[in-house]
Amino acid sequence: MSIPRPEYPRPQLVRERWLNLNGAWQFEIDRGDSGLERGLLERDLEREITVPFAPESQASGIEDVDYLHAVWYRRTVTIPADWAGEDVLLHLGAVDHDATVWANGTEVARHRGGFTPFTANLAGVARAGEDVTIVVRARDAADGPQARGKQSVEYANRACNYTRTTGIWQTVWLEPVPSSRIERIQITPRFTDGAFDVAAVLRTGRSDLAVEVEIADADGVAVRGRAEAGAEAAPSVRLVLPEGRRRAWSTTDPHLYEVQVRLLDAAGEVVDAVESYAGLRSVAIRGQQVLINGERVFQRLVLDQGYWAETLMTAPSDEALVADIELSMQAGFNGARLHQKVFEERYLYHADRLGYLVWGEFGDWGARVPGHIEDHQQPTASFVTQWLEALRRDINHPAIIGWCPLNETFQAISDRITQLDDVTHAMYQATKLADPTRPVIDASGYSHRVPDVDVYDSHNYEQDPATFAEIMSGLAQDEPYANEHDGRSISLPYAGQPYFCSEYGGIWWNAEEAAKAAAQAKDRSESWGYGERVRDLEEFYVRFAGLTDALLDDPRMFGYCYTQLTDTFQEENGIYDFDRKPKFDLARLHAIQTRAAAYEIDGPPTA
Repeated sequence: MSIPRPEYPRPQLVRERWLNLNGAWQFEIDRGDSGLERGLLERDLEREITVPFAPESQASGIEDVDYLHAVWYRRTVTIPADWAGEDVLLHLGAVDHDATVWANGTEVARHRGGFTPFTANLAGVARAGEDVTIVVRARDAADGPQARGKQSVEYANRACNYTRTTGIWQTVWLEPVPSSRIERIQITPRFTDGAFDVAAVLRTGRSDLAVEVEIADADGVAVRGRAEAGAEAAPSVRLVLPEGRRRAWSTTDPHLYEVQVRLLDAAGEVVDAVESYAGLRSVAIRGQQVLINGERVFQRLVLDQGYWAETLMTAPSDEALVADIELSMQAGFNGARLHQKVFEERYLYHADRLGYLVWGEFGDWGARVPGHIEDHQQPTASFVTQWLEALRRDINHPAIIGWCPLNETFQAISDRITQLDDVTHAMYQATKLADPTRPVIDASGYSHRVPDVDVYDSHNYEQDPATFAEIMSGLAQDEPYANEHDGRSISLPYAGQPYFCSEYGGIWWNAEEAAKAAAQAKDRSESWGYGERVRDLEEFYVRFAGLTDALLDDPRMFGYCYTQLTDTFQEENGIYDFDRKPKFDLARLHAIQTRAAAYEIDGPPTA
C-alpha cells in the first residue's frame, strides 16, 4: 500500500534523511474522554485509520461526523539503525485540538492548537535500531472558546460552518538530527540593498561553532557568508547579492534562490546542514498604497477555504494544492486570502514557486462562548500562542504579503476594555514584533480595534452592482464603508490607511437547481448570506462584472477578495464546484478581472 501524502512536509528547512509515518495506525474513538483511565495507553486500539486524514473524512476509513471529544492513535515503528548517535525527532504537522504524545509509555509532548506543528524529542526514550510505540491522544471539545476556523459547533454543517476535523490531519514523521543542530532559520529579504539577512536558531552546548550560508541561482553560488556562533543563540549573516545576480520575486517572475545553511565546527567539519530557499521582494505601506517591490500591484484575491469533499482540511495530494492555485489563476486571480485556517506549508511552497500572493490568516472562529449574549467573544491567550507558532513556521515564505490574525470579530466598541480588546491588541503587536516587514490587519472586515492599524478593510455582500458601488464610493472622501453589527459601531474610525474590500460577491450558482426553479416558475429565493440568487448564467456574469468593476475603478482601492474559489459543502458560491469543476466560462472571468485597475494607473499619492 502506498503512503498517503509522501512528499517532504517542511520545504523551508530540508534535511536528507527522514521517515514518513503516514498510513495505517490503530485508532479508537473515546467519546467520554475516559480512555486514560480505561487503559487505552497500554493496549491495542479497536480500529484502523489512514493518517493524515481526520476520522470525520471519508479518506480516513472512519467517516464518523458525530462529536469526537477524544480520539486515540497507536503505531509501533522501528527507528532506522543508521540513525545511531543522533537525536530522533517526532514531528506532527497538525493535531486538532489538544494533543498528548507518549513514546513507549512515556509522555514526550503536549500541545494545544489544531493548526500548527509541534515536535517531540525521543532521546532517552527510544534508540536507533529499536522499536518505539507512539500513542497520540487528541481532545476536541465542542464548547468553550477554541480556535476552530470553519468547523461547526453544531452536530451538522450549518451556514458557512463545515464538518469538524479531529485529531491528526497533517503528516507525521521522524527525523534524525545531531545534538548540536540548526533548529530553524529566518530569512529576511532586503530588497533595496539586494540582500538577505539569514539567522540560524541553534540548539547546542558548544561555543566553537560557526554558521556558513550560501545563496545560489541557476548560475551557481552567488554569495557566501559566515558568522561565528560563539555565545549567540541565533547568529545572523547578511548576504549582499552581486549587482548582476539580483532578481526580484514577483507575480510575473517568481524567482527563488537556493539557500544552504551549514553548522561548522572549529576544524571546518559539517555538524549539521539544511536546505531552504528565498525570494527577493518587499512589501511596504506608503500612505494609502501597499507596494510590492516599490510598485502598485492590484491584489485580485479570492477567498480560499481549503476544504475537499473526501479529505476535509487535508489536501488529498500535493498535486491538489498546486491545482487550487492554478485554478484560481485561470479565473484571473493573482492571490488568495487563506481563510480561517493555517494552510499546509506545502501550499505556501507552491504559492512561492508560482508567484501567487497570499494573506496568512488564523482560524480564530470559535471565540464566541455558547450560552452567553451574542456579541460576547472571548479569544484566549492560547490564540496568541498558536498564532505565534504559525508566524514562526511561515515567516520565510515570499508569497505571504500580509497577516490577518482575526476575522469578523463583531463586539461593539464601548467604554469598557474587553477580553477581545486585549487579545486583538496582543495578536496585532505580537505579529508586528515577529515580523515588521509585512502589513497586518488586526481583524479582517469587522472590528478594527487597533488605532492606526496598518490596513483597514471591510466585508460587503451587497448583490446589486449600482448599490454596491454607491456604498463603496465613500473612500474618495476618506469615509470608506465600515462594517457595523446590529446598527452599532464596531471599529475605531478610519485614519487614512490603505483600504480594500476583503470579502465581496459570494454569488450563488447551481445550474441544476436553477433549471429546476425555472421549470417550476418559482420566485428567486434568498441564499444564505449573499442576497438574491441569479436566475441564469448571463445574470451571473453581469453581476460579477458590475461588482468587480466598482472596485477596479476606484483608484484608492488597492485590492479585493472575491468569495469564493470553490463551493464548500452547503455553500454554493464558488467559481468551481466542490470537486473543482468549473461552473463558468473562465476566460470571461479572467478578462473581467485582469483589465488595468485604476489603483495601478493613477492610485493615491504616497503622502
